[in-house]
Amino acid sequence: MQVSSALLTQSPLILTAAFVAAVILSFLLKLWLSSRQMRHVARHRREVPTAFVGTVPLSAHQKAADYTVARGRFGTLHLAWDTALLIGWTLLGGLDLLNQWALTWLPHLGPMGYQLGLLTAFALVSGLLDLPWSLYNTFRLEERFGFNRTTLKLFIADGVKGLVVGALIGLPIAALILWLMAKAGGAWWLWAWGAWMGFNLLMLVLYPTVIAPLFNKFQPLEDAVLRERVQTLMARCGFAAKGLFVMDGSKRSAHGNAYFTGLGAAKRVVFFDTLLARLAPAEVEAVLAHELGHFKRRHVLQRMALMFALSLAGFALLGWLSTQVGFYLGLGARPSLDAPNDALALLLIMLALPPFTFFLTPLMSHWSRKHEFEADAYACAQASGADLSNALLKLHEDNAGTLTPDPLFARFYYSHPPASERLAAIATAAASGPRGAMGQAA
Repeated sequence: MQVSSALLTQSPLILTAAFVAAVILSFLLKLWLSSRQMRHVARHRREVPTAFVGTVPLSAHQKAADYTVARGRFGTLHLAWDTALLIGWTLLGGLDLLNQWALTWLPHLGPMGYQLGLLTAFALVSGLLDLPWSLYNTFRLEERFGFNRTTLKLFIADGVKGLVVGALIGLPIAALILWLMAKAGGAWWLWAWGAWMGFNLLMLVLYPTVIAPLFNKFQPLEDAVLRERVQTLMARCGFAAKGLFVMDGSKRSAHGNAYFTGLGAAKRVVFFDTLLARLAPAEVEAVLAHELGHFKRRHVLQRMALMFALSLAGFALLGWLSTQVGFYLGLGARPSLDAPNDALALLLIMLALPPFTFFLTPLMSHWSRKHEFEADAYACAQASGADLSNALLKLHEDNAGTLTPDPLFARFYYSHPPASERLAAIATAAASGPRGAMGQAA
C-alpha cells in the first residue's frame, strides 16, 4: 500500500503529542506503582501476616518479599530501558533508519522480500537488544533465589529453536497479511483480521503436538492413582481431553504449574513435574478442578471473543492509519512514495499502541480476577476446598509469591486475587459446597 503524495500536508504534531503524553504518563504510572509495591512489601517483611501464621514459615515469607523487591528493582531498570528504546525506535528515528537501510540494500528482493526483510531485521535487532536483560534475569536474578535450572547451552538452544520456529511460522503469516494489504483493496484489514484469527486458531491445535515438544518433553502421566483421580474428576465435570501429560519443566525452572492447552479434540492436560513433586494427589485434583472451572464457566471462550474483538479493532485502526502520512511522520518515520509502506505501518502500530492500551490494564486485571474467583468456587464444588487452599499456599511458597502486595498495585496488575482474598473466598465457597464441606471435615 503506497501513500499518496496528496496526504503530505497532514500534520503529524497531534499524534506526536498524544504519543509522547501516553509514553510519559504510562512510564510515570508504572514507576509509581512499582515503587509502592516495593515499599509496601519491604515494610511488611519482618512478620508473617496474621492469616498465615502457622502455615507459612517466616523464612518463606521473607524470601518472597526479597524476591518481589529484587524483581521490582530489575523491572524498574528494564522499564527505563524499554521506554528509551521505544523513543529511539520511533521519535528518534531508529525504525526510519532501519527502513532506509532495507530500502537501500533489499530492493532486489522485490516489494514483498524487502518488507519481510524489514520485519526480520527489526525482530533480530530487538532480540539482541533484549538479550542482556534475559541473560541477567535467568542467570542472576532467578539463580540468586534458587529458581533457575537453565544451563547456558539450553538457553542458547532455546534461542536458536525460537528463531527457527518464529521464522517458519511468522514469515508466512506476515507475508499473507502484507499481500492482503496490497491486493485486497480498502477492506484489506477485514480480510487480514480473518487470516490472523484463522492462524491463531490453527496454532491452538498445532502448538500442543508440534511446537511445544520442540522445547520440552511430554510424557504420559504414569502415576496410576493420580491418573484415575484426574480422569474421574474430568468425567464428573463432563470434560474430555486427548491425554494427561507431565512436562519436564524442572530442566529450566523450579517454578511449578499446570495448564490446559489445545482446542477441540487436541486439548491436553499438562502438569509440570515440579508441581507433581510438590503436591499431594488430592491437591493436584483441586488445582485441576480450578482449571476445569475456567472451561465450564466459559472463561476461555470469553477471552477468545475479547481477543477477536480487540484484534478486529486493531486491524481497523491500522487500515485507516496506514493511509495517513501523519501517522508515519508523527512517529518518526518517513513513508516512501514509490515503495510499499505496509511493513513499516505494522511495526509502527506495534510500537505505538502499548502506551495507550496500558491504561486498560486495571479493567482487564479486574475481569481476570473475577474469573479466578469463579473458577475457585467451581473447584470447591467439584473437589476439596481445603486441598485447593493447601495447594495454593504451597505454590505461593514455591514461586516466592508475596503475601503482602500493595493493594493498589494488586488492583492494577494482578490477574489473580492476592492470596489473602483468594483463600478467604475459597473458605467461604468450601463451607457452602458439598465436596468442599467434606474436604474441610476430612
